[in-house]
Amino acid sequence: MDLQDQLKNLFPDHKPSEEPKKEKSTIWMQDAPIICKYEKRKGKPITILEGYTGADTDFKKLAKELKTKLSVGGSFKDDKIIIQGDYRDKIMALLQEKGFKVKRVGG
Repeated sequence: MDLQDQLKNLFPDHKPSEEPKKEKSTIWMQDAPIICKYEKRKGKPITILEGYTGADTDFKKLAKELKTKLSVGGSFKDDKIIIQGDYRDKIMALLQEKGFKVKRVGG
């Protein structure tokens, strides 16, 4: 007698529910990796993400999400996300969780 049979004996009226469906990402995924760069501008470190080939609105949503998760400032200019500070490792981990391919460039 396996676990399923034991549970049916204990709870005969219970009907198993369906497994929750995974939410589909609203952001377009691409084949080419997003490039994650580190630079210093006016003596301050910044992280730059570029190489996204989807719509600008999707990239802006991604920028906002990264800024709120990292609690840092940043902007979206010229098809690039600019994040204040050196957060390459954290950003790369967040993007890889979402399913993006990320390439680290510089330093």
